[in-house]
Amino acid sequence: MNRNQNLEEYRLPELPQIAPQNFSIADYGAVGDGAALCTAAIQEAIDTCAAAGGGKVLIPPGIWRTGPLTLRSRINLYADRGALVLFDSDCSLYPLVSSQYEGVADWRCQAPLDGEGLSDVAITGEGIFDGGGEGWRPVKRFKMTDAQWDQLIASGGALDREAGIWWPSAEAMEGESIYRTLQQQGDTAMESYLPIRAYLRPALLSLRNCRQVLLEGPTFQNSPAWCLHPWACEQVTVRNIHVRNPWYSQNGDGLDLDSCAYALVEHCRFDVGDDAICLKSGKDEEGRRLGLPCRFITIRGCTVYHGHGGVVIGSEMSGGVHAVRISDCLFIGTDIGLRFKSARGRGGLVEDIVAENISMSGIVHEAVSFHMFYAGTEGSEGFDKQSYPVTEETPEFRNITLRNINCHGAATALLINGLPEQPLAGLTVEGLRAAAVQGIVGRYAESLTLSEIRLQTKETPAIRLHGCGNVQLIDSEGLSIEDGA
Repeated sequence: MNRNQNLEEYRLPELPQIAPQNFSIADYGAVGDGAALCTAAIQEAIDTCAAAGGGKVLIPPGIWRTGPLTLRSRINLYADRGALVLFDSDCSLYPLVSSQYEGVADWRCQAPLDGEGLSDVAITGEGIFDGGGEGWRPVKRFKMTDAQWDQLIASGGALDREAGIWWPSAEAMEGESIYRTLQQQGDTAMESYLPIRAYLRPALLSLRNCRQVLLEGPTFQNSPAWCLHPWACEQVTVRNIHVRNPWYSQNGDGLDLDSCAYALVEHCRFDVGDDAICLKSGKDEEGRRLGLPCRFITIRGCTVYHGHGGVVIGSEMSGGVHAVRISDCLFIGTDIGLRFKSARGRGGLVEDIVAENISMSGIVHEAVSFHMFYAGTEGSEGFDKQSYPVTEETPEFRNITLRNINCHGAATALLINGLPEQPLAGLTVEGLRAAAVQGIVGRYAESLTLSEIRLQTKETPAIRLHGCGNVQLIDSEGLSIEDGA
């Protein structure tokens, strides 16, 4: 892709067009006492609104207990301040649907907020949508204190002592091995997966093949798996929302823009248990075959308090990620700040990425990480010096600019673990200022420009490169490059 591509391609997404008429869920029999199950009443309000040409479905203050809801075109689901929409975690309420998860098509339980093939759909207001995730998610022992673990076990559920994992139910725990067997057998029949619904955790929100989407104002929290997952959607606006998941939540991503085009994410806050804002496009052969890149994405003015990564590209990026602009974000205490991850077997092209004016504090691992050997771990160490033939399964990252990056406290300021056979190409770092244990560690990068670098490190040398070619170090006083694997 031409990095000087017409700026018109980066136009902001179109907002949904929704009629100015209101439909209150209370008028359809919903009761906000936290006891009544309001699924039918809320769904009737949504369906009636859609049949009338669309409009705003009002959720007043109260606790509205419900099962999964199917969204419709030309609908604005508006949760008023003081409204808590509490999704019940009884898996029998959630039918199986054909969906996407972790880069592949799969059977999953219907998402609490679910829609496919929609146009002009919004979720707004100042209310809270709670996914009831504690009734779905497994919990790993090492993420809890002794007291927390004892309390969790005493609450019920099932315990895999050997693996050190607590499950909300025996059905969920046993579902893991049954699921793997079905996958190995190539069994794609929905009926085969019905007995393990408790294992097939949904995202809190799943939108597939939708256009003109707006998420503005609410808090989305406590998701069974990922929180917000638009897949193959176009014209997506996400602004002024708050996404919360427990820090120990398994697969507790905040926002996963998956094979989406023309998206704006701005002025949002994330405090989650996995990657906060993540760009994806499918996994391995299936992702390459679909060829649906994530492209023309703007992320600006967001704050991340906790997450495995602040803004992340990958590791499911086999369909490609192109034309991304990230600016004016703050990451506080994330495992990694800006995180680019992939692995051999993925394939795919990531290019034309610009991140600027990013501030970070208290980063556990790397402030910025390029890691082509991702294997599911939270850090980015571990690499392979052996070179392999370049094929369609070889991921490629190129033409990436980092500008005005500030980090106060990290294990490593910048880590590059490129592939020997396909080095990271065309990385420009302008104005990196960081206080970290290690400075810049780079392996297998080509056409690497380091300009106006200011590092305060406990370990020396501050810049160690290995297997890198065409490197420029410009206007970086007191710094030099030393070779080190």
